[in-house]
Formats: sequence, C-alpha cells, structure tokens
Amino acid sequence: MRRNQLLREIANDLRNVADTIHKLLEDLDCEPKDSKETEIKVSAVKEITLEEVRAKLAALSQDGRQTQVKALITEFGAKKLSDIPSSKYQELLEKAEVL
Repeated sequence: MRRNQLLREIANDLRNVADTIHKLLEDLDCEPKDSKETEIKVSAVKEITLEEVRAKLAALSQDGRQTQVKALITEFGAKKLSDIPSSKYQELLEKAEVL
C-alpha cells in the first residue's frame, strides 16, 4: 500500500511540474514549437483515476478525518465517491489537500 501511495504522490508531483512549466511558458509568451503536442501530453498527464482519489480520501479517513471526507463528497453533490464525475477529480483532490 505504501508503494502505491508513493507512486500516486510522484504522479501528482509530475502533474504539478507539467502545469508549472506550461504556466511559465504562457507567462514568458513562449509557445513550444508544437503546442498541440504539448497540450495533448499535458492533458494526458492530468487524467486522474477514481483509484487515486479513493486512495487519497482513504488515507485522510484513516488519519481521523472521516467526517471531513464525507462532507467533501457531499459538497460535490454526491452520496458516495463513485457518484462524482471524473471531470471533478482534480478539484476534489485539491480540496482534499487542504484537509
């Protein structure tokens, strides 16, 4: 379990690095030579799975934040995690990081 959690954290860190590089390029008004290819790669990296979200929320629950996790799921208009659309996973993880 710890290995999987570590791998998820590394994947999340890599997503953050990719986002930061993309923002820096925008700020510097420098477009990569093939911006469509870069956008596709960044989009592919950003895809978050239900398993990743479930692992993060499970870890928070085990740390005694079960009530807050439940409130977070409810905040997204769902009764259970699987009811939340995958398009909201990034936002959900960002809010979970604050807990």
